[in-house]
Amino acid sequence: MKQEMEIEQTVETKKTKEIEIEEGSATETVKTEKAVQQTVPENKSEEQPCPNQEDSIKKPKTAEKTDEQAIKQLQEELAAKEDRLLRQRAEFDNYRKRTQREKEELYQTATADCILPFLGVLDNLERAAEADSEASELKEGVVMILKQFRDLLNQMGIQEIAALGVTFDPNKHNAVNRIEDENYGENIVCQVFQKGYETKNKVLRHAMVVVANP
Repeated sequence: MKQEMEIEQTVETKKTKEIEIEEGSATETVKTEKAVQQTVPENKSEEQPCPNQEDSIKKPKTAEKTDEQAIKQLQEELAAKEDRLLRQRAEFDNYRKRTQREKEELYQTATADCILPFLGVLDNLERAAEADSEASELKEGVVMILKQFRDLLNQMGIQEIAALGVTFDPNKHNAVNRIEDENYGENIVCQVFQKGYETKNKVLRHAMVVVANP
């Protein structure tokens, strides 16, 4: 009987150990499944696209926009510089023209100041050349001097103002008398007392005239 009881206890002890082993293995299985379930979301999260990858995809577009903005800015700066250069060129051209015009006006003024006193001498030479004289050789000499004087004035750009038979111009003519004459039209210069002279744009001396039918 004792032996049978010992045998039964031994069997029960083995069964108890087997149950404990089975329970332990089941617990380990549950733990393993839980660990697997915990790792699965991590794997899923790894499969999702990384924000850095999206940024790397967006970066080329951002770079293209930056390049376009830089090009546009450079084009605007270039256009501004070209406009400024054109303005400076136009200002310089205007300055050059103005300086040239001022030089010409200064030359004409200086010429007028120098020649004006000699116009009286020219008047006297013309009177001497027109006067009757028995000294023909002397008269020829006066005519030669008069011609030389006139040639010199032409070289300097000084010309006689047209007066006789033209319409009276107050800018060039000085009317010392007015008459009524049917042989002339209205406001026509019929007589010249003293010749007038002018340069290109400046009157040196007004012509002294008589105006018919003013």
